[in-house]
Amino acid sequence: MSFDIDVGHASERGPSSSNEDFAAVCRPVAADEPLGWIAALADGVSTGGAGLLAAQTTVMTLVHDYFGTPATWDTTVALDRLIEAQNAWLADHNRRRAWERDAGTALTTLTAVVLRGHSFTLAHVGDTRAWLLRDGECTQLTQDHVLPDMRLAGQLTRAIGLEEHVRVDYLQRELQAGDCLVLTSDGVHRPLSRQRLAAIARQASDAQAASAALVREALAAGGDDNATALVLRVRGLAAGRYEDVLGQARTLPVPPRLNVGAPLDGFTITALVADTGVHRLYQARDASGALVAIKTLHESRASDDEERAMLAHEAWLGARLTERLAPGDAAGFVRVHELHEPSAFYVVYDWHAGRTLQQRLQDKPRAPISEVVAAAIACAHALGRLHRAGVVHRDIKPANLHGGDDGQWRILDLGVALSGREPKVQRTLHAGTPSYMNPEQWDDEPAAPDAAGDLYALGVTLYQWLTGKLPYGEIEPYQRARFRRDPARPSRHAPDVPIWLDHLVCKAVARDAKQRFETAEELVIALERGASRPLAAPPATPLALRDPHSLMKIALGVSLLLNALLIYWLLFLPR
Repeated sequence: MSFDIDVGHASERGPSSSNEDFAAVCRPVAADEPLGWIAALADGVSTGGAGLLAAQTTVMTLVHDYFGTPATWDTTVALDRLIEAQNAWLADHNRRRAWERDAGTALTTLTAVVLRGHSFTLAHVGDTRAWLLRDGECTQLTQDHVLPDMRLAGQLTRAIGLEEHVRVDYLQRELQAGDCLVLTSDGVHRPLSRQRLAAIARQASDAQAASAALVREALAAGGDDNATALVLRVRGLAAGRYEDVLGQARTLPVPPRLNVGAPLDGFTITALVADTGVHRLYQARDASGALVAIKTLHESRASDDEERAMLAHEAWLGARLTERLAPGDAAGFVRVHELHEPSAFYVVYDWHAGRTLQQRLQDKPRAPISEVVAAAIACAHALGRLHRAGVVHRDIKPANLHGGDDGQWRILDLGVALSGREPKVQRTLHAGTPSYMNPEQWDDEPAAPDAAGDLYALGVTLYQWLTGKLPYGEIEPYQRARFRRDPARPSRHAPDVPIWLDHLVCKAVARDAKQRFETAEELVIALERGASRPLAAPPATPLALRDPHSLMKIALGVSLLLNALLIYWLLFLPR
C-alpha cells in the first residue's frame, strides 16, 4: 500500500527583481516506495542571483539523491549525510569564488520533510517554516534560525553553505490520514498570521488551490519578498515502518498453538514445519490458495518483550529487503508479506519448496563442481545486496542457505541480523554458529560483527560443501576456538576440486583477516572468472599470528635446554 497525497505548489517573486525560492516534491517509483515521499523548500540568500543556484542545487540534490540511500537507514541518517555533503560543496564553492568581484555568496535556507510509513521526518535550517494542520489546530514545527528581532536575510544564524559544517534541526512525528503539511518561505509567513495561514489552507478545495491562495494573500497583505508555499494533504498512509511493526509486536497477542486446518486472519494452517521452543513455523494457504509460511512466537515467550522486538525487526528487515523487487524476482531473500489489521502478532513469508544446503549435505552425494560454484555466486550476490543495505547477517551457514525447486538460492533467517535499527539486546547478543565464526570473534576482545564475518562464514560453508569437512574442525559452543594451523586445501579431501577453486576457498577462510576477501563483490568476481584468471595461493599464516605466545614458548624451551646442558656440564663433565 502506497501513500495517497494531494500536492500543491505556488511561487511568486513579488516585488523582488528575481525569485530565489525553489521547491520540489518527489514521489517514489514503485521500487523506491519503502523510502516514502520527500518534499523540500529552500529560500536562496545572496546578491547577483547566486541564491537561486544555492536553493536549486540544494533541493534537487536532496530529493534526487535521497532515493539512492538504503531503505534500512533511518531517515535522519539519510537526510543528514545528504545535507552535510551539499553544505560542504556549497561552502567550498563560496570559498573558491570569494576573490571574484561581485561574485556573491550562495547561501540558502532549507526545510525538508520525508513522509515514510506512518510517520514523517522534518529537517530544517534557516527561516523557512513547516506547519502541521491536524484536527483543527495549526502547529509550527520549525524554529527560525535568525538573530532576535532581525528580519534581514543577512542575519541568519544558520544556512546551507554558510560554514564548513551545518547544524540541522530534526523532528520525527506520527503521521495520520487527514494531516496537512505546509512549507512556506518567509515571504508567506511574515505577512500572514498563524490563524490566517491555517484558515486559507483549510478552506481551499485542494492542495494546489491552497498553495496558490497562500501566496496570493501574502503578497496582497504587503509581502515584500519572494513568496512560496508547498502543501501536502495526506489522504492515505503507506505501509508501516519498523516503529509501526514494533508497535504491533508490543500490543497484539501471540497466536496459540495452531492445529492443521485452523484459521488465522484468512490463512488456513496446513502443517507445522518447526517448533524451536522460541518460534513456531507453519505452512498455510492464503485466501487465493497459494502456500505461505507463517512464523509466530511460542506462547511461552508471549510476555518476552525482547523476543517480540527481535521478531518485529526480522519482519521489518525482510520486508524492506524485498519490497523494492519486481514480482517474481528472487534476489536471494524470501519475500515478507505486509499484513493489514492482523488480529495477532505473526510474520508471513512466501513459501518455497526445496531443501536447505544442510539437508543436501546430509544426503551425502556431492554436487558437481559447476553446481557448487553457481550456487556460491548466487549466495555471494545476495550477501552483497545485504551488505550494501548496511545489514550484517551474522549466521551464514548451510542451514540458512536454501535451494528452491525454482532453481533460486536464498538466504534465510534474519533473526540475529544487524541493521542499525535492531533492539539493544540483539546488538549485544554473541550470535552465530561457532564453527562458522571468524577467528576475530574468539579474541579476548572480540571484533564487532561486520560484513567480513559473513564472508568468512560463506567461505567455511563453501569449504564444507566441497569437502564434507570444516576447515578448522568442529568448534563446540562456548569453547575458546584455537586456530593453530592453516586449513588443508580442499583438494586434499576432494581431488576433483580444481586448483583455482582451491586457492579461492583457502583465501576465503584464511586465518589472517588481511588475506581474505574484503567484499562480496570481490568474491563474486573471483568465482565468475574461475580458471581464466586464477588467484594466487594465499601464503602460510605466520606462527606468531596463529599462536601469539609461540615465540615465548620457543624461547622458554631453548632456555630450559641450555640450562639443562649447563647443569650437566657442571656436574658430570671433567674440568
